[in-house]
Amino acid sequence: MFRFTTAGESHGRALIAIVEGLPAGMPVDVAAINHELERRQWGYGRGGRMKIEQDEVEVLSGVRHGLTLGSPIALLIENKDWANWTDVMAAEPREVALEKSRELKRPRPGHADLAGGQKFAARDLRNVLERASARETAARVACGAFAKQLLNAFGIDILSHVIQLGGIPDRPLELTWDAIAAIPNDAPLRCSDSSAQQRMIELIDQKRESGDTLGGIFEVVARGVVPGLGSHTTWDLKLDGRLAQAVMSIPAVKAVAIGAGHEASALPGSEVHDEIAYNNETKEFIRETNRAGGLEGGITNGEEIRIRGHMKPLSTLRRPLRSVDIDTKHDEPAGFERSDITAVPAAGVIGEAMVALTLAGALREKFGGDSLGEMKHNFEGYREQLRGY
Repeated sequence: MFRFTTAGESHGRALIAIVEGLPAGMPVDVAAINHELERRQWGYGRGGRMKIEQDEVEVLSGVRHGLTLGSPIALLIENKDWANWTDVMAAEPREVALEKSRELKRPRPGHADLAGGQKFAARDLRNVLERASARETAARVACGAFAKQLLNAFGIDILSHVIQLGGIPDRPLELTWDAIAAIPNDAPLRCSDSSAQQRMIELIDQKRESGDTLGGIFEVVARGVVPGLGSHTTWDLKLDGRLAQAVMSIPAVKAVAIGAGHEASALPGSEVHDEIAYNNETKEFIRETNRAGGLEGGITNGEEIRIRGHMKPLSTLRRPLRSVDIDTKHDEPAGFERSDITAVPAAGVIGEAMVALTLAGALREKFGGDSLGEMKHNFEGYREQLRGY
């Protein structure tokens, strides 16, 4: 059983994560995990919080001398801003003056504030927003970095890129793997089209001036995935459904598309389904197109997995939307918390992590093994089976 969980509040002392089910003997590169955390914080249009938090992971358990032990791995990411919130977010009972309590009574449209307050009977909506904050995704990215290191051992790589932001360009970009890999590391929005990227930047600047926010679409691509992960046998084992849930769980993502996505619903079958051929040299079945996005019947088919997340504009606006005070019931402007103008490139990095975690789970289910060596032995046996099919 491969799984992970996270804990922690946005302005609490730290974020915590536990990863279970990795095989023993897997090399762990902590610098690579920290690089993933840095990528999540980067991108044009991010807010002031990114200047405060310089995220680094501390591995508390489950790794010895650079190798996994096969036991649960515990991770900690310190919140540097905790120093300014020690009274407000203290775990023990503490008297805090009302003017310094940072109490939230005016829910922000689009956030979990009001719905969460109603669900948990919270009179201070900070009890909801602190956990609902996208700050939690830093812990997910750290867990995903472990999953990526497992996937790399089996020849699987994952990338993401921004294919549309604020409606620019008119149609989402479509790129090959090589074109995505060629995007410079310092591209401000991780977009391959420099002209479109410049227009995106100009639009972000305009929205910053007007106190507004922007959404967009990111694409995550996984290459090197063998056919046969997932299952058609029961609804909850279908890998496309699990991937869709994983990406949809990212804050502000409101739609997920795999392969041709919604476009497939308007086309005839002859223009949607990927015709099958056989490569006699490599002894494998191939498809010249990949409108299925690498999944058929809930099972990987050996092609690249392509999944897109459609991210709404961020819900905290510098020019607040209309709201209602939950105590007085009077109309009030919504509360304001520190926010970004856009975070689509960061959502792509989080998307990579969620796809990696989902694929790692499917890989562990398929090939098992208590150690990495045993898992690789099972994997090679399956590859031999595929070559003889």
